[in-house]
Amino acid sequence: MHNKICLVTGATDGIGKITVRELAKAGATVIGVGRDPAKIQATIAEIGKTPGSVEFLTADLSSQAQIRALAEIFQSKYGRLDVLVNNAGALFNAYRETVDGIEMTFALNHLSYFLLTNLLLNTLSPTARIINVASNAHEGSTINFDDFGYKRSYSAWTAYGASKLANILFTNELARRLQGKKVTTNALHPGFVNTNFQRAAGLNMRGPLSPEEGADTQIWLATAPEVEKITGKYFVRRRDTRSSEISYDKSVARRLWDTSAKMVGL
Repeated sequence: MHNKICLVTGATDGIGKITVRELAKAGATVIGVGRDPAKIQATIAEIGKTPGSVEFLTADLSSQAQIRALAEIFQSKYGRLDVLVNNAGALFNAYRETVDGIEMTFALNHLSYFLLTNLLLNTLSPTARIINVASNAHEGSTINFDDFGYKRSYSAWTAYGASKLANILFTNELARRLQGKKVTTNALHPGFVNTNFQRAAGLNMRGPLSPEEGADTQIWLATAPEVEKITGKYFVRRRDTRSSEISYDKSVARRLWDTSAKMVGL
């Protein structure tokens, strides 16, 4: 990973923080994204010295303006991107809207992936890898095009599952649009990990996996030679796994892409 430039969102906690640490240990220049300056400084101090380097950019990825600013700053400072790990996400117990008037779960978990990736496409190196952290919570979910945020009957898990299905639909559609190029994009389920994700959502449950175990598949997708030509797949514990049937529906994926593009002004 020497001379590789990596961008990791949701990088001050859980599997994101581990991903930053391990990529830097492998020699990469890693730019983490976080929204809390105090947590950013604590993360940098915790990771310490590595063969690569760790830097951070500050952005709240629920805000489209801040995503656009993040992309501009990244492009002006680094000029090239070899690995993008879209990892930021959350589950919200109550209905909330972003500064853009969009339901928070859909905005943070899906639209941030969609907008940031599209803004950085021209910055990607010829063999870049895009990695989208999804979840098996997508199983049994659908996309409600009439009410993305389930405002009329909000359910945290319904909204979360739909956003994770959107991650996979986005990955599959992006892979199709990148056909003919060597840039790859894949999604993954990290497993049920014991991180602050559950605590932040107010859930009284703890996952059986450590953050290191949860981060393993995305680190592998970012670094392993054996997956350098694999694209449009969904992985669980490093295994190519079939996702839900609807996630392969090209018409749903195209509709989601077109609708997302309108929602973020692309």
